[in-house]
Amino acid sequence: MKIGVPKEIKNHEYRVGLTPDSVRELIHRGHEVFVETTAGEAIGFTDDLYQNSGGQICPTAEDVFEQSELIIKVKEPQPSEVALLTPQHTLFTYLHLAPDHDLTDSLIASGATCIAYETVTDEQGRLPLLAPMSEIAGRMAVQAGAHSLEMEGGGRGVLLAGASGVPAAEVLVLGAGVVGANALSVAVGMGAHVTVMDTSMPRLRQLDQQYGNRVSTLYSTRTALDDYMAKADLVIGAVLLPGASAPKLIKYSHLNSMKRRAVIVDVAIDQGGCAESSRITTHDNPVFIEENVVHYCVANMPGAVARTSTLALNNAVLPFAITLADHGIKSALMSDPHLLAGLNVYRGELVSPEVADSQNRSFTDRLRLLSRS
Repeated sequence: MKIGVPKEIKNHEYRVGLTPDSVRELIHRGHEVFVETTAGEAIGFTDDLYQNSGGQICPTAEDVFEQSELIIKVKEPQPSEVALLTPQHTLFTYLHLAPDHDLTDSLIASGATCIAYETVTDEQGRLPLLAPMSEIAGRMAVQAGAHSLEMEGGGRGVLLAGASGVPAAEVLVLGAGVVGANALSVAVGMGAHVTVMDTSMPRLRQLDQQYGNRVSTLYSTRTALDDYMAKADLVIGAVLLPGASAPKLIKYSHLNSMKRRAVIVDVAIDQGGCAESSRITTHDNPVFIEENVVHYCVANMPGAVARTSTLALNNAVLPFAITLADHGIKSALMSDPHLLAGLNVYRGELVSPEVADSQNRSFTDRLRLLSRS
């Protein structure tokens, strides 16, 4: 199969779809890989490394798309990239379509096959291609929140660990999944006083057993959320409904009850955000202040640690990329229900029930559509 790796063009996005080592694996299996020049340059993956791995360097994204059948990226395609998609292409990347009607419409119109990393599953029902970036985003969320709490970051001038005779900051983590668990770990390590809320009692019990009295676990109710939002210096929004829009747990009314210049880090912003007041920001301009609350809503947080993120993501993506390339797109999707769960758009039709529900539109059954195509 002919596989393309374009350079990422989202704001401050330095990750790359495939590393030179991953390219070498695919070449070894008889496939061709076309890499846009300088696609990995910023994180030390030079054109020479790709060429030494057997990859072919292309001068432009247009050349990569023209040569390739399977396009492997990191972030959702930008408008100039969508314009290059045709029915011959399969796009394998993060899509986050639920909150993005325009991108959904554009991908449907392209006729391309679009497989979303964030909805591919495994045997345990987990999300193996989302997990490595969720792990990194959770850890980064506390770093970003700590900086945003500083005066320079717009915050209220609070140190997470406190100081002798001064209490530690109050950190509230909403959601105890991969993002929340990693945020919790870092916040505890930095010396904050941490409360985690979730609706899964088994998960809360696990965290209780792991951390003991170093954290407070709380079953999530509206009353509990109202109380603890008012106490928090830093809130980490780490809720997830796979493939669907994030629930808006943090209401506008909560902002008025929060401490002046407290901070919300909305890690769920890729899926629309879990705060009604959230809107996407960038690494160039990561925060805004609304109702005297600092909001950090960068949609590609792991892009700031692009080398670590690329290596972690490739470890998870490569086995699926090999399956798609070795068996062909349709055969791979029909034989692997976990890969099939990642199929969001297929030849001009929306096939994701989660995206359809979030956007109040109809969808076609994935397997039925594949069977008759």
